[in-house]
Amino acid sequence: MIKLTKFNSDGKKGEFILNAEIIETMEETPDTVITLTNGKKLIVQERMEDIVRKVMVYKRALYK
Repeated sequence: MIKLTKFNSDGKKGEFILNAEIIETMEETPDTVITLTNGKKLIVQERMEDIVRKVMVYKRALYK
């Protein structure tokens, strides 16, 4: 699980926890858009590189 900051439709921001296992793709357009395995898209504040690092830390913690 990783903590991210979501942009809501009304422009407000909110932190949430995402299961890193359900991320299918990410792109910067310039906002970071995460597509989940169920097809849902999330727009988040974090840069793509930062999310990749968070996922790597999460996965390393699983296999310690």
